[in-house]
Amino acid sequence: MLTQASLTIRLHPNDDVVIARGQLVGGTRLIDENVTVAGLVPPAHKVATRAIAKGSPVKRYDQVIGFASRDIAAGEHVHLHNLAMGAFERDYAFGADAKPTRYVDAPATFRGIVRADGRVATRNYLGILSTVNCSATVARAIADQVTRGALARYPNVDGVVALTHGSGCGMDTSGEGMKLLRRTLAGYARHANFSGVLIVGLGCEANQISSLLGATGLAEGPLMRTFSIQDTGGTAKTVARGVAMIEEMLPHANQVTRETVAASNIVVGLQCGGSDGYSGITANPALGAAVDLLVRHGGTAILSETPEVYGAEHLLTRRAVSREVGEKLLSRIRWWERYTEREEGEMNNNPSPGNKAGGLTTILEKSLGAVAKGGTTNLVDVYEYAEPVTAKGFVYMDTPGYDPVSATGQVAGGANLICFTTGRGSAYGCAPSPSLKLSTNTPLWVKQEEDIDLNAGDIADGNATIEGVGQRLFDLMLMTCSGERTKSEIHGYGQNEFVPWYVGAVM
Repeated sequence: MLTQASLTIRLHPNDDVVIARGQLVGGTRLIDENVTVAGLVPPAHKVATRAIAKGSPVKRYDQVIGFASRDIAAGEHVHLHNLAMGAFERDYAFGADAKPTRYVDAPATFRGIVRADGRVATRNYLGILSTVNCSATVARAIADQVTRGALARYPNVDGVVALTHGSGCGMDTSGEGMKLLRRTLAGYARHANFSGVLIVGLGCEANQISSLLGATGLAEGPLMRTFSIQDTGGTAKTVARGVAMIEEMLPHANQVTRETVAASNIVVGLQCGGSDGYSGITANPALGAAVDLLVRHGGTAILSETPEVYGAEHLLTRRAVSREVGEKLLSRIRWWERYTEREEGEMNNNPSPGNKAGGLTTILEKSLGAVAKGGTTNLVDVYEYAEPVTAKGFVYMDTPGYDPVSATGQVAGGANLICFTTGRGSAYGCAPSPSLKLSTNTPLWVKQEEDIDLNAGDIADGNATIEGVGQRLFDLMLMTCSGERTKSEIHGYGQNEFVPWYVGAVM
């Protein structure tokens, strides 16, 4: 039972607002703040703790989240009606907060699958990739027939999945969009969680199989097969041929065992979707605490979603191991500014309607909560979309904020686990990498527990600490990478969430 003294959460002594832990009604006295609430304030929304003049910056996390669009009285609800974006200078202070990482003496372990080349997998799938939308139907049919038929005889294979997409033709064959698509497909084809991969094309598409292989260095072999519909002679023949190829791979894929390996082999992609006002207070900082543990154990974490770190990028450049790394991040921020301007949009078209209903007002506020997923360790490198991640530690990958597109890039880069926080609710999974979901608040956990793996709402309830939930999450990450199925895997999510980033004109 909340007391009056705990009706709100203050994140920093310098903040101009506090966060409602439950719905507040007008006349409620906030004893800690010596303020009386004026009007209705929904859970996770902001309350002004002092009078704020029109045009003045408003702070949360001791950082600017926007500017008062009119005079705001103490006790007033602070949201879209009185808080807006505005320009302000960031102090990038490259490397100012970088510090030596304190690695553990006895690294944690999990039960992983060691491939012949030494890479470590957390799952064991066979994959069917389409070069173009035109071969998507046959790719799915191949996976469906094998799943309903031969797969049952191979218990060590986690599944046969078709990862299809809506592009691959009607695009510049040498343009940026094609390069991104090929880099993404190659990243999946090489992913440790796939024992083998079949690539299916139509035959006349812009993204020719031969060009894909040539541009990415992929090479055919017993566990990397390719063919096209036009060469085979139609849909039914193509499906039959594809089923035969996958069935040839199944015995080899089944010959795996799990063994004890170091946690340094975990590469986790960090995601948040359906965020709310609690995201930056509970689930995101708890995920950040788990990331700090993973990095100390030698592992890798990938923060992404560039439109959702906009306005908080200075907190990341301060942690960069060098000015060069910090500048790489800023160059991607500038690219996004030009990109949105070219498309006649703006960076603040985020937060989404659901984010706003959950208490987030500006992209500045959302970003400050989003970067908390990255913990506190040094930023060691910055990657473009779907580039192979080779560094150990905390890294950044440039992706859109749209979760399926972002996570697709992370998995293409090598992520063998996804951790996904949500405050509004999420139904998401990711193949071939398992996805763990965290709720930011307890009411969501109660309502949607069948889709969520861990409740971080205990932090806002006063029943747990950020560090405690972070440790629980780290332990759950190890169990998941050892083969324990996530909620999304139980429900069969993962194939429809493969969404490569499409950049460029549709011709």
